[in-house]
Amino acid sequence: MTDAELVREIAQPLSGDANDFGKLLELIGDARFVLLGEATHGSHEFYSERAAITRRLIAEKDFSILAIEADWPDSSRVHRYVRGATVDANADKALSGFRRFPTWMWRNTVVVEFVEWLRDFNKNIEPKRAPVGFYGMDLYSLHASIEAVLKYLDKVDPDSAKRARLRYSCFDHFSRNPQEYGYATTAGAIESCEDAVVEQLVELQQKAAEFLRRDGEVAAEELFFAEQNARLVKDSERYYRAMFRGRASSWNLRDRHMVETIENLVAHLDGGRQPKAIVWAHNSHLGDARAAEMSHYGEMNVGQLIRERFGDEAVLIGFSTYHGTVTAATDWGAPAERKNVRPALRGSYEDLFHETGLSRFWIDLRGAGQIGVLQQRRIERAIGVIYRPESERLSHYFHARLPEQFDAIIHIDETRAVEPLERTGVWDSGELPETYPFKV
Repeated sequence: MTDAELVREIAQPLSGDANDFGKLLELIGDARFVLLGEATHGSHEFYSERAAITRRLIAEKDFSILAIEADWPDSSRVHRYVRGATVDANADKALSGFRRFPTWMWRNTVVVEFVEWLRDFNKNIEPKRAPVGFYGMDLYSLHASIEAVLKYLDKVDPDSAKRARLRYSCFDHFSRNPQEYGYATTAGAIESCEDAVVEQLVELQQKAAEFLRRDGEVAAEELFFAEQNARLVKDSERYYRAMFRGRASSWNLRDRHMVETIENLVAHLDGGRQPKAIVWAHNSHLGDARAAEMSHYGEMNVGQLIRERFGDEAVLIGFSTYHGTVTAATDWGAPAERKNVRPALRGSYEDLFHETGLSRFWIDLRGAGQIGVLQQRRIERAIGVIYRPESERLSHYFHARLPEQFDAIIHIDETRAVEPLERTGVWDSGELPETYPFKV
C-alpha cells in the first residue's frame, strides 16, 4: 500500500454540507481553547471553513471569545458592532478600521458575512448566555492604542490624562512608523520609552478600583479595554526595539503577547463558568513550534504556549492546500494581487495529501498520528501576506512533524483567493498562468 493510500484510509472526506464537521466537534469535546489556523493569509476556503467551524462552536458549545491575528483597537470597533453598541450601519463600516497593510486579511467578503452572523447571534441570544466578543490579539497598534488610552482617561480622569500625555510624548520625535523609534533606540541615538510606558500601565492598574466605582459593568468593560491598550503600548514598544536584534526575539515577544491577551480575556470574562476561546491566526502561530523547524532557531509560538499552559483543554487545527489562487502581495505594502499558487513540492505534506485523490478532507491526528507516513518529517508550506513563487522553496517551506504540530488537519486540495472588499485592477485581472500564451 502506498503512502497516499494509507492516508486515504484514515482521511474523513468533506462534502461541503452542514454536517461536515460533526466528528471534528466530537474531537474538540469539552476543550476550552480551539486554535484554527490557515496555511495562507488569503485563501477563501480557509476563511469560510474556519467561520463554519466557529459558528458551530459558538452555537453548540458556548464559546464566547473570538481572538484574531489583528490589532486590538481595530477589532474593538467590530466588537462593539457585534454587541450592538455602535453607530456603524453594517459590518463593512465596522471593519473600516482595518486600514493598515494587509487590509484584505480582515476586510474581505467572508469576514463581512461572518461578522453579520455574529451580530445576529448576539441579538437573539438567550438571556442567560454570555454574548460573543470579537477581539484582536496582535501588537502593531502602538499609536492607535496610545490614542485609545488617552481618550479613556480624558473621560474618567483628566489629571491622569495629562500625565499619560507627558509619558507618551516620548514617541513624539518620530513619525507614525514605530520602526523608526525601534531603530533609533537600538542604535543608541535616543533613550527608550520603556520606563514611561510601564509607569503608565502601572498607574492605570492602581487606579482601577477608583474608576470601577462609577458605572458598574460599563466601567469594567471600558477599563479593561483601556488597560489592554496600555499593556499593548508597553509590549509594542518592547517589540519594536527587539526587531533589530534578531527574528526570534521579536517573534517570541509577539506570540507571548497574543497568549497573554487570550489569558487576560478569559480572566476578565470569567463568571459562573470559565469562558471558552476560539483563536484565528496563521498555522505558523498556532501549530506547536516544537514540532517545526522554527524551534531550532529559538522561536516559540501561540500553539506551543497554549499547549504548555492548558494541555488537553486546547485543540490545535491546521489547514493545507495543494494549489489554486491566493490573495497576497509581492512586497510589503504593495497592492493585493490574485496570485497563482504553484502545485506543492514533491515530498511535502501537501503533495502527499494531493496524491490521495480526495478534494477535501480532514484527519484526526491524535488518532492517526502514530502512522509512520504522517510521523515522518516532511516539508510543509506557509504563505503569509507576501508570496514569491520564484523563491518558493526558500521562502515558503519548512520542515515539521504534522501529528506533533496539530491535533487535526483540514486539507482543501484546490483553493481560491479570498475576495478583498477593495478590489483593484491588478486583483481582478489575476496572474497569467505559467503556460501563457500556450494551453499546455
